[in-house]
Amino acid sequence: MSIPPNSDTYPLPVSVAFSGPDNTGKTKQIGILARRMGPAATSAGPLDHYDPRWAAIKAGGMARWWFETGPVEEVADVLATSYLERSRHPFSGPVRLLDRGIPMLEASVAATAAVREDLGAEQAADRARHLLSSYETDLRAAEEGEHALVLLHCDDPEEGTRRSLAHEVTVTKIYTAYQRRLHEQINRLVDDGRFPMAIRIGDRPTVAVQDEVRRLLAPLHPKVPGRALAGVHVTALGGMSESGKSTAGEYLRTQHGHARLKVGYLIEDAAGRAGNHDPYRLGPVVQAELIVDALDRYCQAHHFLDSVSIESLHDFDSTAELARMLGPQLTIVYLDASEATRTRRGTAGALDVVDRDLVKAARGADKIVSLTHEVIANDGPRLKLERRLDRIVLNRRWPEHQPSTMPVNALGLPVNLESYLAEFLDRTTGLRPLIDLLVVTGSGARGKYQHGWSDLDVLVVADTSSLDELRQILADLEAELGGVKLGMTVLTRAECRAGAVTSRLLHVLALIGSGVLVPLWATPGLALPAPDAATDITASLRDGIQAAIEIRRQLLKGTPDLRALYKVAALLAKIQLRFSGIECPSDSDALTVLLDATRHDTSLVVTARTDRPAAETLARLVLQAWLDTLPEETR
Repeated sequence: MSIPPNSDTYPLPVSVAFSGPDNTGKTKQIGILARRMGPAATSAGPLDHYDPRWAAIKAGGMARWWFETGPVEEVADVLATSYLERSRHPFSGPVRLLDRGIPMLEASVAATAAVREDLGAEQAADRARHLLSSYETDLRAAEEGEHALVLLHCDDPEEGTRRSLAHEVTVTKIYTAYQRRLHEQINRLVDDGRFPMAIRIGDRPTVAVQDEVRRLLAPLHPKVPGRALAGVHVTALGGMSESGKSTAGEYLRTQHGHARLKVGYLIEDAAGRAGNHDPYRLGPVVQAELIVDALDRYCQAHHFLDSVSIESLHDFDSTAELARMLGPQLTIVYLDASEATRTRRGTAGALDVVDRDLVKAARGADKIVSLTHEVIANDGPRLKLERRLDRIVLNRRWPEHQPSTMPVNALGLPVNLESYLAEFLDRTTGLRPLIDLLVVTGSGARGKYQHGWSDLDVLVVADTSSLDELRQILADLEAELGGVKLGMTVLTRAECRAGAVTSRLLHVLALIGSGVLVPLWATPGLALPAPDAATDITASLRDGIQAAIEIRRQLLKGTPDLRALYKVAALLAKIQLRFSGIECPSDSDALTVLLDATRHDTSLVVTARTDRPAAETLARLVLQAWLDTLPEETR
């Protein structure tokens, strides 16, 4: 005996009506969603499929009939009949997608009456209700069976009208007036609550709007996907044959965690699902939509992805449409190399490269350079290519931060060190600054400087052309240090932005970006990347490995350097705690927290500064905590 389906196990079918003024992308959004949902979605198609009178109307000129020859009563009747017949038409899929809903019928009739009979907004609304009164009961029932969603350019009818008309090649005076009145009527219905779901598209790209559409519709039926490429960035690689696209794609995969996909695979996968076995005969707009559809499916199946690279862009028109659809979620990178370089790289001979170039050029692949966000000259070494790719990725992942500054005396350093830093800044930040930034790091930045124990650690951002003058200034001021060891690190802006820094310096950039570490000076307008916490933590693993090795080097010495042993143990403790979400800039604090967590005597932290056996015991405990994170070896 079979059990009849119920609404809990088998959700009831739903109809979703997309309404809105002209050129808000209703048809495009329906098409993207319908393709993504496949058999689960049914598109109801255009209204003119639902009344035989449309054939004669279109043959005689639809605009002429609508605005001039057809009586307003007839216009209302044809429209109402079409809407109602569509609402009665059976559909097989669990989700039916309608282009324009019942409230849109009222808005269209009201706007038509307004321009044809010179009526104000309220009069036009009353006139529409009168013209549709004989269908009132059926229309109300049809509207109750729809979930109404409206797409608006914006809330201002005048600006909305301007945006709608901007997409038309030519417009007539009466069509302009109709669009203005249509915007007024739709906004009135929004205010009256006839559109429970409203989306302002503004200047957002197609996929961003689709994402909001899905978030609104997903609660209505489980077959509606919840998001559309949400949080995913796409790097699209273009260029002629042997320009380095594959090398770039592989580097993005291995170094920056991008999923690496081929454009051909994406097009063929999406087309196959739609039953089209010759997708390259389709127009460029459809090909771009297929790429986005396949990307959407892939990224939903691999929900952990936030970055994808696709290669290689082969068609100018489809690339232009892809850029319109994805907007800021897309970065187009064009690899440019000379013909001599590309010919040399070809493994099948020069003629093969020429032949492939001809095919690409016929599709406009060489013109894609005009659409790109980044052009990489790739005649040089691979290292140069990789640094450019680093910069492109990190510019997106690491937000730029303009650091504030503080005076030297806020650090609480000894007088001679305050004087040293003040003089150094005075000589390097005049009318022609030699540096871009100076920040004190280490214990000196935290108010925990200890004479005889602490160094003065400083990070300077400066161009390498300043090195000779900086060296002379350091030599002139050396006596003021009073024997304190100066640890000065110099980086260029380019190294910071490409992430070409050690893990410790990356940590310093992260601290500056978060405001925990405040520079003493920064050139006006300077913006530095702020590495994210996850990258900072992951990068610190290498320092942990090195610190664990260094502890054993010190322990193997007959007389370990007490200060060096203490500080490397503290560094290893800090890194272990960082992986637990605990940030302890202070050496003593980090050691105390780690010993406490591993249930050891925390008094060692104090005695280890002056007692060698205590320092060795402390270092061994920290090292063992690190080694305990490794899997046990079986003998």
